[in-house]
Amino acid sequence: MSRLTISMPAQMNEWVEAQISTGRYGNVSEYFRDLVRRDQERREAAINELRALLDRAEESGVSDRSVAEVLEAARQEARQKGLLRGDN
Repeated sequence: MSRLTISMPAQMNEWVEAQISTGRYGNVSEYFRDLVRRDQERREAAINELRALLDRAEESGVSDRSVAEVLEAARQEARQKGLLRGDN
């Protein structure tokens, strides 16, 4: 197993120590290994979701709409979801 040294502000260190004091983690290394595992799982899930979206898009075929029409539909959907405002 390799060794890693990190520096962090006192407030973050207090947070880490508080997480360990709950008893869920035996030491700092266990806490950070758990963080890394969770990050890896999140990224893998995001990649799998993207792959599924790409597969569905490919299976849906070629659109007869113009690029401008597709972009406008995407903008409208984004506005409805609150992701865009105003003239965007």
